[in-house]
Amino acid sequence: MSHTSKVFSDAEEALFDLTDGVTLMSGGFGLCGIPENSILEIARLGKKNIHAISNNIGNSGRGLAILLKNGQISEATCSYVGGNPDLEEQMLSGKVQVNLVPQGTFSERIRAAGMGIRAFYTPTGAGTLVAEGKEVRQFDRPCLLEFPLKAEFAIIKAEKGDTYGNLWFKETARNFSPLMAMAAKTTVVEVEQLVELGDIPGEDVHVPGIFVHRIYQGSNYQNSIEIPVYADADQ
Repeated sequence: MSHTSKVFSDAEEALFDLTDGVTLMSGGFGLCGIPENSILEIARLGKKNIHAISNNIGNSGRGLAILLKNGQISEATCSYVGGNPDLEEQMLSGKVQVNLVPQGTFSERIRAAGMGIRAFYTPTGAGTLVAEGKEVRQFDRPCLLEFPLKAEFAIIKAEKGDTYGNLWFKETARNFSPLMAMAAKTTVVEVEQLVELGDIPGEDVHVPGIFVHRIYQGSNYQNSIEIPVYADADQ
C-alpha cells in the first residue's frame, strides 16, 4: 500500500499491515486515553498471538480486554492486573503469559527504548520476585539491570493532532502515550480533533510529529469512566 501522507482515513486503513504475532503497545491508564477505534479494528481483523504492552490490558471487558476475550493476546507485559478479571482468569489458566513490571520501571523501560538507552539500573524490585533472573549491582543499595521495552506498533489516542502528527493530550489522558509513541517502529494515532499544521502552538505540542507515522480522525468515542465518583448531593 502506497501512502505519501501521514493522514489516513480511518483505523482500517491505518492498520492495514498489522500481522499475527505483533508486539503492540497501547496507550491508556485503565480506560483513560485508550485508542478505542484502533482496538476495535484489531478485534475485527482477528490477528492472533499478540504481545500486548500496556499498563493494565483493559478493564472489565473494555479496551484491550476485548482482544483478551477474543483470544487474540498470547502475552501481556503490564504493571497492573487488579480490576481486570479477563486478564486474571487467562493468566491463572495459562492462556496468556503475563510479565508483571513495577509501574515506574515499566514507564522507564519504554522511555529507554525511545531514547536509545540500552539498559539502566533501578533499585525497584531488588530483593523481591521481580529480581529473579536479573543482574544485581550494588550502588548505594542493590539495583536491578533492566532493559528497554519496544514494539513494532504503538496505538495511541490524543485529543488533538495536526496533519504532520504533532499531538496534544487532555490532562491525564496523556499517561503512557508519549513514551510509547517514541518506542515503536510504527506509531498509529487516533485523535478526536484532526487540525491543520500550525493550529497547535509549538509550546503546546506534547509529542512532536517526527514520532508519529500515521494519524486519523477517530469517531464514536465512548470515553468510558472506569470508577464513577459522585459529589455529595448536600455539597
